[in-house]
Amino acid sequence: MLSRRIATARPLRVALPIARRTAFGQQRGAAQAGPEYLSLTEAEDPGMNGGYINPPPVKRQFRDPHADWWDKQERRNYGEPVHEDNDILGMFSPEEYTHTKPGKGLFQIGCFVAAVFGLCGVVSMTYPDKPSAPREFEGGLESELGGPNAVRARTAGDK
Repeated sequence: MLSRRIATARPLRVALPIARRTAFGQQRGAAQAGPEYLSLTEAEDPGMNGGYINPPPVKRQFRDPHADWWDKQERRNYGEPVHEDNDILGMFSPEEYTHTKPGKGLFQIGCFVAAVFGLCGVVSMTYPDKPSAPREFEGGLESELGGPNAVRARTAGDK
């Protein structure tokens, strides 16, 4: 009985009457103009960003971590203007590597490569190539390897 009800049930959207709403669209004609923006010259607005005061581009990583910041994690005070490249200059951007200079870093990489190749050279000079005397079998193991037409193993007279 329940299975017949489920099979003959109408979808919910058909069963409930829904009042149709009229679509209100925003139509703007030629008579209506949009908001007027300031048109500043290059001398008045050098960054061409609408007169926004852009602070100097300093990474937050280099700000004093022990200062009394309003937002201690971002090292920023309340109401302080944010640089337009804040995604690059913020605390959650990749950290700038200032531990060594490029010359010293290249020297250290060169020392590492020289040490690896030096170790490989020492190992190759001291590593034994093969056993001192190869094994020889009497009769060359002819019967053990498959008979008279089999490939022979090394015998006493072979080089």
